[in-house]
Order: sequence, then C-alpha cells, then structure tokens
Amino acid sequence: FQVYRQVCASCHSVDKVAFRSLVGVTHTEEQMKKIAESYDIADGPNDIGEMFERPGKLSDPLPGPYANEEQARAANNGAYPPDLSLMVKSRHDGIDYLVALLTGYMEAPAGKTMLSGLYYNPYFPGGAIAMPKPLMDGQVEYEDGTPGTETQMAKDVAVFLAWAAEPEHDDRKRGGLQFLMAVAFALAITGFYKRFRWSIYKTRKISYTNKYAPKK
Repeated sequence: FQVYRQVCASCHSVDKVAFRSLVGVTHTEEQMKKIAESYDIADGPNDIGEMFERPGKLSDPLPGPYANEEQARAANNGAYPPDLSLMVKSRHDGIDYLVALLTGYMEAPAGKTMLSGLYYNPYFPGGAIAMPKPLMDGQVEYEDGTPGTETQMAKDVAVFLAWAAEPEHDDRKRGGLQFLMAVAFALAITGFYKRFRWSIYKTRKISYTNKYAPKK
C-alpha cells in the first residue's frame, strides 16, 4: 500500500477499495482515519445546492488522481491510466505479470522503432508502453526499514493489488475449509448412524418353516 500510495497513485486509481478495507490489514483504525482525513473528498450538494470538499472518512473509496477519463488522457498525452482494482484478475499470470512488467523496462533492441512517448517493455503486448519506468532503487523509504529496491517495490505493490482484487480471499478460503470440515463431520456421523441403526438387519438370520409340511 505504501508503494501504491507514494508511486502508483499519482496516475492510477483503485476505486473499488475503501479506506476501511485496509483497517487491520495495513494500518490500525486510528492510523487509517488519519490517512483518510489527509484527503479532500468532493461531496454534496449541500443545503444550498453546492458541491463542497470535506476530509475523507473510512467509508470513502481511495480517491483517484483524476476527476474523469478526459482529464486523465489530457495529463498523459492521450493515454488513459487504467484503474488497478482488478488488474491482477484481468491479466494472465496476475502477480507474476505485474512484477515482470514493472521490472522489465530496457532499451529497445536494434531494429525496433519506438514512437515518441512510448517505452520498450517486452512484457507488454506489442513491446511499447506509454507508462514511463515507474520504479527505481531508493524511491520509497519503507517504514519498517526494508531496503527500497526496485524488485522489492514491484513485488510489494503487486501483492497489494492482488489483495485489492480479492479482499475477501482469506475469509472465503477459511470459510470453505470450515465448510469442508463440517461436511466431513456430518458424513462421519451419518456413517456411524447407518451402521448402528441398520446393523441388526444386516446381521440377522432368517429361518423359514413350512407349517404345512408333514411331521416326521
């Protein structure tokens, strides 16, 4: 989240993630309240029909850098920086693709013509991407003292975006495990009841006699 906030948020949004979703994940509730309040959120209309700005709240989604697509294109030479909320889910290989893309910038090979405003990256379809190289060593100073290498930042922001795409992932997996355990327990109880309830019928011996048979 720190890498996204200090680097990626200048161009990209994650408008499907609210501040409250990060409570207990990256920050405490009090810390996230302070972060939310550092943003000015457009709201309204008020009692006289005018829009106004207010400090952010935990219920607000993380604000994007641009008000609309037109503003975003105007600021990026016609290119539109996509929202990153579901980027991991929308790309084959997800996290691996993002890490490779963020660390894969290089000089174009001989014979590869690059148009103005495009950068060579072999991991991007076509090899030409409008986004400049976003990461460099020491760009982010981690709060816990982790060395801010390009690879470290790429991995961290990719993992954050994987979480942003599925914030409920861990709870869903945990719920699925609990469901499977409950099913297994129910099957065990059912099997025990079947053997206990029907065992007398499976082990009984039935003898038939003919009352009309002549007596010896």
